[in-house]
Amino acid sequence: MCTWAGGGWWFLWPLWFAGFWIVVALILRFGVWGRRRGHWSPSSTAEGILAERFARDEITEKEYRDRLTVLHGSGGAR
Repeated sequence: MCTWAGGGWWFLWPLWFAGFWIVVALILRFGVWGRRRGHWSPSSTAEGILAERFARDEITEKEYRDRLTVLHGSGGAR
């Protein structure tokens, strides 16, 4: 004889529903948001940006050294 909701397994549906949302939350936490945090790039610093510009030949060696000196705080007054 068939009982209501498929033979008595109806009490498992809330567990499946909760499990689904836990899996979604874990995927978002470690898959999407986990990648954004803790990854430091040298190009995110002023020295890194300056080094990249020098490497791309956007500034000369003299400009690079002058600006690096200013960044380190020993540039003096101009």
